[in-house]
Amino acid sequence: MSEQPPSSPAPQSDGPAGEPEGRVVLDDRDIARALTRISHEILERNKGAADLVLLGIPSRGVPLARRVAERIAAVEGVEVPVGSLDITMYRDDLRKHPARGPQHTEIPAGGIDGRTVVLVDDVLYSGRTVRAALDAMNDIGRPDVVRLAVLVDRGHRDLPIRADHVGKNLPSARTERVAVRLAELDDVEGVWIS
Repeated sequence: MSEQPPSSPAPQSDGPAGEPEGRVVLDDRDIARALTRISHEILERNKGAADLVLLGIPSRGVPLARRVAERIAAVEGVEVPVGSLDITMYRDDLRKHPARGPQHTEIPAGGIDGRTVVLVDDVLYSGRTVRAALDAMNDIGRPDVVRLAVLVDRGHRDLPIRADHVGKNLPSARTERVAVRLAELDDVEGVWIS
């Protein structure tokens, strides 16, 4: 779930072929390269795929987690369990902003206890989504280690949270919007800033 500033302007109308307005900062090939790099970093840090679980944060973190798992499987020859972790009811801004309906949480067979869990999301902004994910995970189990992989880190943290694996560091103003689109959900692929 991409974090955006609470006072950000309404989404702009889409450009050609459903692309958001603004400047392209990652195209489909850039995203593929970034996810390949993140996958290799995860394997190096974990010293292989043993006891690894990937949990995507809906909505775009889930397909990103699946793509990372595919890349790890191609390198290691091992299927890494992938799940999804809904954080909607754990957000600290539910009173200020109407939330979307709860998404599906799916924990892989074998759970997360004693495992290395990598949370996967599209954009890291204030850190509040990640804090909510950590709270949600506490209700499910107790991993041995939790790491964070994001496609884009745009800065402006409100909480002392940082990503372990980053596809692109994207300095941005708080008033700017970062839009991630993935083929699985949006029929277009890229990252735009406006």
